This record gives sequence, structure tokens and C-alpha cells, in this order.
Amino acid sequence: MIMGVGVDIIEIARIEQALRRRPRMTHRLFVDVEIDYCNSKPASRASHFAGRFAAKEAIAKALGRSLSWHEVVIDREPTGRPSVRLYGRASEAAAGGKVALTISHSRDYAVAYAVFTADGPRQDGGDRP
Repeated sequence: MIMGVGVDIIEIARIEQALRRRPRMTHRLFVDVEIDYCNSKPASRASHFAGRFAAKEAIAKALGRSLSWHEVVIDREPTGRPSVRLYGRASEAAAGGKVALTISHSRDYAVAYAVFTADGPRQDGGDRP
């Protein structure tokens, strides 16, 4: 059952400028596996960082709570599909459920959409799908 959804969109240039002005911000927002992946894409580095930033925001919205940046890790499955690993409060919020994620980029924007599913009653108390 869908328990929550979240979407976030961000201008890639905004992330690119922020990371250039404050390089230490990279490690504040992202873990090593995310940084290594984004840095492995030099032609589109900023769009990948922006996509992961949007994904973390979308997941927080889907779970219905604010989260620490390092509690949500965006990785990739061998197929290239984004995967989500949750720690701390994020893991507690998603206990018994899972988060599906998609990320997309255009020239100017990155967008992410997250769906939190779990067994149990819907958040709105409704009984219809």
C-alpha cells in the first residue's frame, strides 16, 4: 500500500554553484559512494549531484519527516536503476516498508520521485486504494 509520495526538483546550476563555492559542502550532503559515482561522470557531475540531492528531499517527503543527509544514501543497482539505503531515523520511519525511487535530468533541472510503500492502513485512514 502506498504510504507516502515525494517529489523534488532543483536547478542543476544552483547545486553546481553551491558546491563550487563551498567544496566541503559535498561531504556534508553526500557519502563517499555518492561522491565517487558523481565524480566518475565529469561531463555531467553537477546533474548527478543535483539528482541525488533531489532524491534525498523526495524521500524525506515520502516518509513525512525531515532527515539527516547521511541517513539517506542513493546508490545504483547493477542495471543502473537508483537504489535507496536508509539509516537512523530514516530507517525507523520506513520500518516494514520500502522506498521506490526514480531520478531524471534535463539540461537545467534534476527531478526525483519517491514512493514509500508498506503493509498496513493508509496514512489518510481511507480503505480504498
